[in-house]
Order: sequence, then C-alpha cells, then structure tokens
Amino acid sequence: MSDSIKHECGIAFIRLLKPLSFYQKKYGTALYGLNKLYLLMEKQHNRGQDGAGIATIKLDVKPGHRYISRYRSMAQNAVADIFGYVHSKFVDIQNETPELMQDAEWLKQNVSFIGEVLMGHLRYGTHGQNSIENCHPFLRQNNWMTRNLVIAGNFNMTNVDELLEQLYELGQHPKEQADTVTVLEKIGHFLDDENQDLFDTYKKEGLSNVEITHKISDNLNIANILRRSAKTWDGGYAMSGIVGNGDAFFMRDPSGIRPAYYYQDDEIVVGASERPAIQTAFNIPFGEVKEVLPGHALIVKKDGTVSMEQFREPLEKRSCSFERIYFSRGSDAEIYTERKELGKLLIDQILASVKSDLKNTVFSFIPNTAEISFYGLVDGLHEHIRKIQKETLIERKENLSTEELDELLSMTPRVEKLAIKDVKLRTFITADADRKEMVAHVYDTTYGVIKNDVDTLVAVDDSIVRGTTLRQSIIKIIDRLHPKKIIIVSSAPQIRYPDCYGIDMSKMGQFVAFEAAIQLLKERGMAHIIDEVYEKCKASLLLPKDQIVNHVKEIYRPFKQEEISAQIAKIITPKETVADVEVIYQTLDNLHAAIPNHKGDWYFSGNYPTPGGNKVVNKAFVNWKEGSNQRAY
Repeated sequence: MSDSIKHECGIAFIRLLKPLSFYQKKYGTALYGLNKLYLLMEKQHNRGQDGAGIATIKLDVKPGHRYISRYRSMAQNAVADIFGYVHSKFVDIQNETPELMQDAEWLKQNVSFIGEVLMGHLRYGTHGQNSIENCHPFLRQNNWMTRNLVIAGNFNMTNVDELLEQLYELGQHPKEQADTVTVLEKIGHFLDDENQDLFDTYKKEGLSNVEITHKISDNLNIANILRRSAKTWDGGYAMSGIVGNGDAFFMRDPSGIRPAYYYQDDEIVVGASERPAIQTAFNIPFGEVKEVLPGHALIVKKDGTVSMEQFREPLEKRSCSFERIYFSRGSDAEIYTERKELGKLLIDQILASVKSDLKNTVFSFIPNTAEISFYGLVDGLHEHIRKIQKETLIERKENLSTEELDELLSMTPRVEKLAIKDVKLRTFITADADRKEMVAHVYDTTYGVIKNDVDTLVAVDDSIVRGTTLRQSIIKIIDRLHPKKIIIVSSAPQIRYPDCYGIDMSKMGQFVAFEAAIQLLKERGMAHIIDEVYEKCKASLLLPKDQIVNHVKEIYRPFKQEEISAQIAKIITPKETVADVEVIYQTLDNLHAAIPNHKGDWYFSGNYPTPGGNKVVNKAFVNWKEGSNQRAY
C-alpha cells in the first residue's frame, strides 16, 4: 500500500501444559515459554508500532506470593524493550548463581514472569491517544484469585455507547468511554457473578472458605461467562483472556471478522493472530494450525483440559479479505497464493488498456507489499504469451520466417523495479510544513529502462486508500522517466466505505474513491443526491441499529467502476505530469474468485457483517457532511 494506514493489533497466547521442569529438561531452559512468546510477537511485529505488552500467570502459587506479572512498553522497539526488561531479571542469577538457572521450581517461586500461562499483545491504535494506559494487556485486579482478569485483543466494538449504558445499569462506573474498558468490565462483571454463585452454592453445602476457593477454581464455567458477556457485542474481535487461577480463553467474533489461529499438542496450547507466526515459532506444519471457529472460544482450564466452546451463534462467515490483501504477512501459504491470484486476475483489464502491446509496456510494482501480487501478474503474462506463441505456431507453422520465429520465441514481459523506497529519508520527514516537498523524494527511481515517450509503465499497488502518496510522490517520480502513459493498478477493489472492526479507516473524506464520486455528482448536476443521502443517514441514526441500512451506497450507484477510476486518475495526477495517467482497480468478482473463503468485503461493497456497521457508515457520512472530525463509533 503506497498510502500509510494503521494496521491491526496482534495477539499471542501460550499455555504450557507440563511443569516448567519438563521444558527445562527437554529444551534446556525454564524460559521456554518466554522465549516462544518473544518469537510469536516478533513474527507479528507488522501488527504493532504504537506499543506492546505481556502478562504471565503462575499456577498453584501459595498465598502471599505474586503470581501475576505484566509489563507494557511504548518504546520505539517495544517488543525488544519488554523482553530486555524481563531477561534483565536473570542477568545477576546467571552471573552469580548460574546453577539456579537450571532450577525451574526455584525460578518460578522467586522470579517474575516465569509462569505457565503467557499472553502478548502488539498495539496499533486506531483512535485516541497513544499512552501506556492504552496498551494491552488490561488487568482487572482482586484479592480473590478467581476474580482477577487479564485480557488483550484485536477488536473494535461499534456499540460502545450501548455497552456503557449496560454497565451503568449493572451499577458500575467505568473510568472512560472505550471499548477496551467496556469489554474488560463486562467480562469482569460476569466473572464476579460466576464466583458469587459458586460461593453461595458451596457455602450452603457447609464447605470452609478455603475449600470453596479451590472448588470455585475447579468449576468456573468460562464458556458461560463469555456467553453472558458477549451477548450484545457488535463488532469484530479476536480476544485472549486469563483468569487469575490460570483458566484461559481465546475467542473470536460470530462472523469470524478478525483472524485467530491456534495449535495444541500434549505440551502446549498456542494462539496468535497469524498462522505463520505459530508455524515459525514452533516449527509446526501448515495443516496442523487451525482457525478458532467463529462465535467460539478455545478454553484451557487450569487442569489443562482444552475445549472449543460456542459462546454466540455463528453467523455467515465474513472473514476480512483486506487482511489477506495487505495486513497479514504474505508468508502464509494460503495468503501467498491468494495474492498471486489477485495479480493474475488483473491481466485482462491491463491488456485491454495497453491494447496488448507488450513490446512497449514495462511492468513494475510500487510498495514492497505489492510484490506478491506483482509475481502473480507476471506469471499470468507469461501464460498469456505462451498462449500467443502456441496459437501462432499452430496457425502459421508453414509460413513463419526465421526472423518472425525468433521474434515470437523471444517474447517476454518487460519487468523492472523502478521505484525503490528510501527508508532513511522516510524517517526524516516529520513536520507537516516540510512533508509536501520532501515526500516527493521518498522513492528513488531506476533510470534508463523506459523508452522516452514510447513505453507505457504499469505499476502494481496492493490497494489505494487516499491516493496521497501517489499524488505527492510516486507519479511525480516515475513521470521523470518519460513514459508515454502511466497505469496504476490496484490488486484490491476501490475502498469506498469505512472500517469499524479494527482498522484505522473510519472517515469518509479520507477515501479517494469517495472524493471521486462526490466530484462526479457535482460535475454532472446530481449534487442533490448528496443532500438526500445526508438526510437519510441522519434520520437512520435514530433507529435501532438492526433496522439501519447503508444509505451511502447511493453515492456510488450512478457510476460504473470505470468512471470512478477515471476520476481518481484525475485526482491523483499532479498538474505538471506529462504522461497520461490511468487507474485500474480489481473487480469485486475477481476479489471473491481469488479469496473465496474470506468474504468480508465491506470496505469495497458496503455490505457490513454486523448491524453496527451500517450505523457507523451512515454516521461517518453525517460527520463528513457536517465537517465533524469525530469518530463515527
């Protein structure tokens, strides 16, 4: 993506199913869990730049001894900072009494963060301030072990106001209006309820308080707590939680919007936001890493019992396709294949635009994240050329001259790397006043490979959100190579609608496709549609959310995709550009063909998987029309 938008948060969860001494003996270190947690987090570092945090819980610790440890950081390299802090606790032991590093039980009793249940989180803040208080994991503390709760998640709820009102009705007074707080307190409330119900039951049986404490720990019904807590949640979420006694869960929303993967054997249970992180950290084959089912929670009891429990009725699976296009690492085998297919499916549109003149067309890609789609495009071009060669040889095998045969067999797509990002310069740019001038030099170019005023340059991008970097930097730079025409190709469809489930794309005015549609409405005398949509959106906000429809679709309805793409090309083309500029977007049909098992396409289609999504998009339009910069949910 040439534009910079914030990513998803990342989750890492580990439950060691054996005593720490087992890992000491088998793997040579009692820090096995911590080391694996570090790897899980580093392999998902693409998901966190605003901060990170970890939490661990020790099982069966005697009263009076610390059993929960948490540390969060907002350092530039937060993961390294956290684990540097944790490992500093072992430096003196290693230097002064190294034999104790081999004593797993002593380490557990005397050093923090040595526990059997571990959680990590990488934060990409979508809204609000970045502060240490905003970093996960969040901790709800209590003197009763089974009332302590630690959670970390990748989520946004669309109905925070409604959830807050429910907490007020329960008699609570949350400290701030944030979905993280409401989720923590909602689960915490029903955790307290479960504790109290069990306490009352066992008290009636005449058990002592100490006996009751152990019975509660053994019999907490985590699935029931989650059912009661998540009953009214509207949003996309993957969330990990640990109760103070060691019971743990890893849950996923009913539509499967946010990704959640897990692996288990007789030694460990591990969960993460991305499959390759688990594969790499534990050397696990692709097929053994599973998805957490939508509307289900992977639950690990303190005694090591593992189950997959339903907490909400699963809806139609609408896993986020944008995860596959951009956010997740391309090292996942399925994602790699899907991204290549996205590139290949663009060939017909590109060939139509260049009139099949491959001799005078150069193919390249812009940001590194578009590289895999570019490979798919190149593979498709080779297939196209082989088809031409085969058909020509069959039809003209008797009358092909040697020169014509040589030319035919030498056909190949012209592939070059023309835009190279200067990372050092990128980090230098800070002040807004300097940015417009300096951003034009973020990319270096490769000179001497374009035939001046003859060649068409096709540049693949994985997605185009705002078009700002294209306008301010990339097109200016590649126009200096003097191509006859520049074609910017997006492997994703036009991003027309905001996200409200975890990605920082919540304001209508930031989408170049929306800007293009608004301009077209005004230019063609249809500005009344803008006012009509505003009135409908405004009125819809008074309805129950399950009665709301997405009225913003009407902004795009008068136009074909190609018309909006042509207007986008005008918007992103700097005035001084000499070459003609065209923009080609992936079609929705091709998106679904390339990524058939992840149908969450609301960014492109406006078809939101939850009722709250329709409310958010209408609110975002109202905010845009009224000039409000506030969050739409």
